[in-house]
Amino acid sequence: MRHEITRRAAGVLALGLGGLATVGQAQAAAPTYRWRNVKVGAGGFIPGIVFSRVEPGLAYARSDMGGAYRFDRGANRWLPLQDSSPLSSDFGVESVAADPVDADVVHMAVGVHRGDPGAMLRSNDRGQTWSRTEVPFRMGGNEDGRGLGERLAIDPNDNRILYFGSRHDGLQRSTDGGRTWGRVDSFPLQGLGLPTGRETHGGLSFVIFDARSGTRGEASRTLFVGVADPHEHALYRSDDAGRTWRPVAGGPRAELSAAKAELDMRGMLYVTCTLGIGPNGVTDGSVWRLDTNTGDWTDITPPRPLGGFMGVAVDHKRPGVIMVSTLNRWQPGDTIWRSTDDGQSWISLREAARHDVSATPFLNWGNDKPDFGWWIAALALDPFDSDRLVYATGATVYQTRNLSAADAGRPTDWKPWVEGIEQTAVITLVSPPVGPHLLTGFGDISGFAHEDLDRSPDLQFTTPVFANTNQIDYAGLAPTVVVRSGTPHEGVGSEGHDGSTLAWSDDAGRSWKPLGRPRPASGATTASPDNPRMDLYRDAPITVSANGSTFVLSTPQTVWSDDRGASWRPCLGLPPLLRPVADRKDSGLFYALDFTTGDWFVSVDEARSFAPVPMRGLPDVSADRPTWREQAFPLKATPGHDGDLWLVSRSGLFHSRDGGQSFERVDGGLRVEMLDFGKPPAGSPYPALFAIGTQGAVRGVFRSDDRGRSWMRVNDDQHEYGRRYRAIAGDPRVFGRVYVATDGRGVVYGEPA
Repeated sequence: MRHEITRRAAGVLALGLGGLATVGQAQAAAPTYRWRNVKVGAGGFIPGIVFSRVEPGLAYARSDMGGAYRFDRGANRWLPLQDSSPLSSDFGVESVAADPVDADVVHMAVGVHRGDPGAMLRSNDRGQTWSRTEVPFRMGGNEDGRGLGERLAIDPNDNRILYFGSRHDGLQRSTDGGRTWGRVDSFPLQGLGLPTGRETHGGLSFVIFDARSGTRGEASRTLFVGVADPHEHALYRSDDAGRTWRPVAGGPRAELSAAKAELDMRGMLYVTCTLGIGPNGVTDGSVWRLDTNTGDWTDITPPRPLGGFMGVAVDHKRPGVIMVSTLNRWQPGDTIWRSTDDGQSWISLREAARHDVSATPFLNWGNDKPDFGWWIAALALDPFDSDRLVYATGATVYQTRNLSAADAGRPTDWKPWVEGIEQTAVITLVSPPVGPHLLTGFGDISGFAHEDLDRSPDLQFTTPVFANTNQIDYAGLAPTVVVRSGTPHEGVGSEGHDGSTLAWSDDAGRSWKPLGRPRPASGATTASPDNPRMDLYRDAPITVSANGSTFVLSTPQTVWSDDRGASWRPCLGLPPLLRPVADRKDSGLFYALDFTTGDWFVSVDEARSFAPVPMRGLPDVSADRPTWREQAFPLKATPGHDGDLWLVSRSGLFHSRDGGQSFERVDGGLRVEMLDFGKPPAGSPYPALFAIGTQGAVRGVFRSDDRGRSWMRVNDDQHEYGRRYRAIAGDPRVFGRVYVATDGRGVVYGEPA
């Protein structure tokens, strides 16, 4: 068998495509590219929405990992505000504050995790450009507690004064418009410091100024600060412009966190409370009204079979009108409660709500109608329009223009308010040569077949829906056959899922069928660093032979099926925890590299059996050993060319034209991280190469038209996306087009202008 494989590989060698330079060449001239989003329409968690109090139609939305957006009334769409930033850490927005005096000014607190540097951003042109100040206190824009707030507040009487309720370091203040910051030493709670484990702190959850307590140009004297850490008091108050503070006695019980608050024109402060800081794990809560004029608390909690409360919005034109959102009320589902009598009585909007999601049909989740939503932390009423309420869920933003209909017992009508927002974590993508131009795997929302890049796709990956789609592959010679794998859906936002983690399609990804999961083979239940919980088939990568007849599943004991998953058999001769790659042209050929030992394995019988084949040209690749389930796998087979392989290594980029018998290092001056193939340049039979990589000090998206001998950067300084790149795919049908999966800004694609 070993002799046969070696002879077959030698035959592949004879099909070589000519010499390949191994010496770096000068960078090619960079073309002008146009960049835009592949449209899905939101898709992720928006923890906060803030309307301007000084200009109608102006609003800001903050995301937990995809940056911030401004709604442009003239363009009638949301505009991303941080695409030019190369700083990944700034894309977790802890809080946003629209200036209450100058509509052009906006401030943000940013930092994805507490391990990232925290920063304050300020803009004088509505977020088109930013000034950045690093601060010594850490943020948690994508940590638990991200729905609290707003932590950042601007004094409406003197907009040079800002306060920020930090997670770990007490109350922070700026008196020069956000340029410098310092801790308020007089505030009694100085913070718990950075936690040592995985847990995080809620810290100080919101800051509220009472505009009635000051005059223009003079600091407001009265302000309130909410406490989300376990503490005897949920609220602190100052009546001397922050010089001294006292707890506000009474109110919520000690174990509850103050989540969000709004103050109306009469001095009534409405506070939502949670047991747990959310967005998950909240098991109880309450809603309280504080008369700030007298200090009297009133419990105005709506009915609560389960869960807590977070979002709060008041009508600044009609005293006593208030809305609050539930959080983690899984049965019968979250809702928004509305009261027109200061919380004495409530009506739920959920039951009679009508949602039109025709613009973003994935929100049906494969059902007949969408769910009302979950993770409702962001809730805001337009200060210029009492009929316009917006709320955000774990997947979208909704708005209604007929809120007052609820007061007459009529339904409220809701539509997604997401044009321009693409806030998703994209895990994987491929661009096949037939069918939809793009197939995408997303975190939390399964994935899509994109037939029109400018429309939210009708074709979501359902039957089955995955929580995450982690791997997609198509058959090189029969590309209508597609396979995918991922994680099972937990049931949030959708019903009737069977726990499937494998699926296949025979119509280029337009429709799907679940694949049966194999039983553990002998020896496959041994624990390993890649399989600590024995969860053998969750996230297991799957690939397909070039002719589409054989599926190969990379469980610890790699297995194959030629009957669409009805039965699975072990791949003989292949060590555990290896991941085969199918040749794109020869249906019999599969390849596998043992990154630990450097051994090279080849199958010529569609993965039924593998044998070791001598290989030369690769350095020690043990440092490159990918995790078993890694999405951007470093070994790639070239479409349309048998025996043609590329390996992305820390030691460089390597190319083989003989089925892996020999590899050559290709030094094009780019340190490649991820690689894929596009349509060949004019006059060439060989695909263009696309890569995520670093050239000098610049990390970005690159293209090579000469098999990696030289590279040109195709993104630019206005399209950095925090350099949060997760996958890349070239389009085999449109020369120069490249798709990039980002971690928070959806799928972006570029093509020559």
